[in-house]
Amino acid sequence: MSATIEKVDDDLRDQRWDMPMMDRAALLSRRALLAGAGVGLLGASGALTACGGPTGDPSTRLYTWISSASDREQWEAFIGAAKQEDPGFALTLEGPSFEDFWTKAKTRMTAKDAPALLTTQAARTQEIGPLLAPLDGLAQDAGVDLGAFNEAMMTAMTVDGTIRAVPYDAEPMVLYFNRSLFEAAGLELPGLDYTTDHFLDDAKALTSGDVHGLAISAGLVHLGMAIGFADGGAPVADGGLTLTDPAIVEGMQFGFDLVTEHGVATAPSAVDSEPAAQQELMGGTAAMYVDGPWMYQVYADALGDDLGVGVIPSRSGDARGLIQGSGFGIAAEADDPAAAFRTLAAITTPNVIGSVAHARGTFPSLAQERDRWAEGKPEDSVRAVTALADSGQPLVTTSNWNEIVSVFAQYATDGFRGRRTAQQILGEIQEATAR
Repeated sequence: MSATIEKVDDDLRDQRWDMPMMDRAALLSRRALLAGAGVGLLGASGALTACGGPTGDPSTRLYTWISSASDREQWEAFIGAAKQEDPGFALTLEGPSFEDFWTKAKTRMTAKDAPALLTTQAARTQEIGPLLAPLDGLAQDAGVDLGAFNEAMMTAMTVDGTIRAVPYDAEPMVLYFNRSLFEAAGLELPGLDYTTDHFLDDAKALTSGDVHGLAISAGLVHLGMAIGFADGGAPVADGGLTLTDPAIVEGMQFGFDLVTEHGVATAPSAVDSEPAAQQELMGGTAAMYVDGPWMYQVYADALGDDLGVGVIPSRSGDARGLIQGSGFGIAAEADDPAAAFRTLAAITTPNVIGSVAHARGTFPSLAQERDRWAEGKPEDSVRAVTALADSGQPLVTTSNWNEIVSVFAQYATDGFRGRRTAQQILGEIQEATAR
């Protein structure tokens, strides 16, 4: 058995991780590497899920998304930081691609050999809430103060009045931009009061030849949603779907119009558009792109000193962040929840969260670790992310959010090609999926 696992692991590494000149965006995408691979990767101390499944204490096993080298490095950063505090700490990783995680988790976490820990996101906690055990009592028994964590994220991690996960980050969507392209066009860099009118003027001025003002992804929670949110809209209110909120519709239509009317961006592809858009920013063929701070270090590696971070544009120009983020929870069917919580607590200490924030660029869920996150980053970028985080509200969604995201992905290309309006697309999804 061990020889078989070694061969599979070697083959996978040869084919996926060490492939020369692999497109960088594909390496970075959560979806790019393992979608359809049929096996999950584990951490250095683990094994592949093939050949009879994993072994070991479920309380030291984590089910998570592992789509790329970047995902893998992030989880290993948590393990490495926890080992600095406790050399005997151990955590094994297992899981599919990010895209597959939300459907496969429902099967995996109810199996007899399921891990006792799993990750979740603010926007997905309502959906997988039944898989997550309440943590309030476990935290109290362990002496962990959950009130120390970011309030917006704790709201997003709450289901039916109980906390289901401990967040390690609290990340607002931000506007990444290429400083050198702005300077070459004679434009001021985006500040803390960036209006959509100013943003559009800049995008037009930056579009020339092979370079576009911005890159756009076709995902539901990207540019249009972030702008609609900044203008006071909400896709979900009081637990109900509100995709036809006027501000959300207007923000989405603004995103469509950037392609169809203004020509400052190219229409995103129908499938897996995020890696291509990321590559446009990193390759210098797009001056701006909306993404999360979790991608900061990746973009910094590609752009160096040219990387800048600004606030999401809005009608008023006021910064208002759409807070996303992820956290660690315990399986509802875990045999030893207290033991699992000890592992969870070890990877959410202030030192671990601060260490990962510094190394990976993720905006920390603990306010006292912001200084470590800010080390080495330009002051204007730090101000922008901090302003969005401080003004932000969490993206709390519905129990069928994965369905809604999938349906939007099917319809989005019609909007980016001018065949249907945002009102028509969002209205149809609202009617078909509202519960």
